[in-house]
Amino acid sequence: SCVLNSTDLRRCCQFLLPAPASPLSSPANRRSQRGSRRQLRRRQPTAAAMAASEENSALFPIFILTIMALPLIPYTIVKLCRAASRKTRSIHCQCSVCARSGKYRRSIFKRISNFSTCSNLTLVLLWVVMAVLVYYIKHISRETQPFEPFSILGLEPGVSDSEIKKAYRRLSIQYHPDKNPDPEAHKYFVEFISKAYQALTDPVSRENYEKYGHPDGRQGLQMGIALPQFLLNIDGASGGVLLLGIVGVGILLPLIVAVVYLSRSAKYTGNYVMHNTLSAYVYFMKPSLAPSKVLDVFIKASEYMEIPVRRSDDEPLQKLFLAVRSELNLDLKNIRTEQAKFWKQHPALIKTELLIQAQLTRESAALPSALQSDFKRVLELAPRLLEELFKAVPLSARKATGGSAEGIAPFLQLPHFSETIVKKIARKKVRTLQELQDMSMEDRAELLTQVVGLSSSEAHDVGVVLEMMPNITVDITCETEGEEGIQEGDIVTMHAWVTIRRGNGLTVALPHASHYPFHKEENFWLLLADPVSNDVWMSQKVSFMDEAAAIAAASKAIQETKEALGASVKEINAAVREAVEKVKNGSRLVMGKFQAPSEGNYNLCSFCLCDAWIGCDKKTNLKFKVLKRSRAGTRGHAPEEGPVAEEGAEEEEEEEEDYEDYESEYSDDEDDEQDKRKPANGAAHGKGYSNSEGSGTDRE
Repeated sequence: SCVLNSTDLRRCCQFLLPAPASPLSSPANRRSQRGSRRQLRRRQPTAAAMAASEENSALFPIFILTIMALPLIPYTIVKLCRAASRKTRSIHCQCSVCARSGKYRRSIFKRISNFSTCSNLTLVLLWVVMAVLVYYIKHISRETQPFEPFSILGLEPGVSDSEIKKAYRRLSIQYHPDKNPDPEAHKYFVEFISKAYQALTDPVSRENYEKYGHPDGRQGLQMGIALPQFLLNIDGASGGVLLLGIVGVGILLPLIVAVVYLSRSAKYTGNYVMHNTLSAYVYFMKPSLAPSKVLDVFIKASEYMEIPVRRSDDEPLQKLFLAVRSELNLDLKNIRTEQAKFWKQHPALIKTELLIQAQLTRESAALPSALQSDFKRVLELAPRLLEELFKAVPLSARKATGGSAEGIAPFLQLPHFSETIVKKIARKKVRTLQELQDMSMEDRAELLTQVVGLSSSEAHDVGVVLEMMPNITVDITCETEGEEGIQEGDIVTMHAWVTIRRGNGLTVALPHASHYPFHKEENFWLLLADPVSNDVWMSQKVSFMDEAAAIAAASKAIQETKEALGASVKEINAAVREAVEKVKNGSRLVMGKFQAPSEGNYNLCSFCLCDAWIGCDKKTNLKFKVLKRSRAGTRGHAPEEGPVAEEGAEEEEEEEEDYEDYESEYSDDEDDEQDKRKPANGAAHGKGYSNSEGSGTDRE
């Protein structure tokens, strides 16, 4: 039913049958044809060049994947190890008041929000990008296969020319454009089948392939750039793209990062507090400043000045002023003048002070929604600003005039306590927080339930908070490394072990702060000061939150100290193990250096202050003797025990009588008697324990 004309029949015969030998196909003609084919191959891109170009383009994703994986994989492993090593034991307050606040409630939304930090989301995004790159590389690796002409034609190596031609005809029927209109088939026929047939039918190309594995002969070392092909095409528009990329990544990006870092470091301290704030605190905090004026200095922070003041805030602030007016230290005799003076301040100062007083007087529930965001912002910044304010506070050794400097404040930090309850327990001769802590659980429960009138659950909450309060021990030593005795002008090294003990056995704990909407960590500061001259010789922050960092710091400090003294490796290892054990048992090593003053006997005080609890501060008396430096520069020795030492002790006792008026409020007379130490060989050593009555106006 199919009729073929002569033209179709001739075309089929030409395609299926081998071309007849031309009468002019002499050896000379064949040589000229081979020469023309070689010139054509030189003009056209070779298979090796095209393969190298494709390989360079395929290496670009691998290059990007490697650059990403080098920092990402170790960082992820470290982050997972830290998350796995975290203690599952709860460290926050377990009282019912904190439970009702919802601050520590771990709902599904809070878990998601805790995980959805910037670092975690960036980490997940980078892993997603790496997964996409791996999939892409795996996909293109299938497409970029090496050029194998025998495999393309479906033949075994070493077959004859006739079998090659038969395979070529068979594949031509399947993939030739005249037989298969599919564009992919046309592409495969031109780029693979034709090139494979050409490489195997040309004697030189086939010999090169069978001998060297490549149609173009022996291949040398090829160098490529792992960049996409369009970026390497300098002649086109991609040249500008490559130039912009080099300039942007190599020059502009580091410059922008440097400018941002320098501008931020010039504006903020290491604690993310503005330098202007710290300057203002240093300027306004004076030794003669009354404690009632500290809040006026605190609100002068630049961070608080940036809080916006809206017209809609006027009416709520007026109502809040009436609610907290009694706490603003206004002169009641000239109340109108004082009010007018108060409202003439900067609007940001007025707003900040009223919001802080709303927190202190528990009036925050009445704030409108428009002020709630500003209220939380003020509270969120407060811990960092208080820490910087503490650095600017000059030490005051003035003695409190009668009674406890804190009054009933230590009791009011307990849940369910009020002034009425404090008066009731005072009638039972429980006048200090330490006395309440020292009571047995049965006696304390009986006192709180029968005398005070608290329920059993409320009494349990009080016991829980009392067990969380820290009991601080400070063991401090001052000495000159590698020398015997302390001479004037020496660099004195202070070693202090600060230890925390709690009734519930925890070392790290979050304090009871049910009215504070954010997580609050305990912060401690260790100060070494001279109460006579009112000078702080050294101050350092002590953190109990990160045990691993404390172990590393203590091990390094002990190792360096022992190596400087010429100790053996065995002694160094033993000292390091002892230090690590102390850290694991709840101690932290604090080291500092200061220059020894002029010759004489000195009665110093070390203060360990806590910003989370009232009544848990610690004062330790420290005495050491500074010898006069010898003229020849040789080291002198402190007097040994004997008449001279006793004479020095008598001089110290006389000085103590003179210094009695300068005693601070951080400890009572009994502590002073227990902390007395005689100097021996010029080294100073002091040890003390915390006292609930031992907090004074130094912190204020």
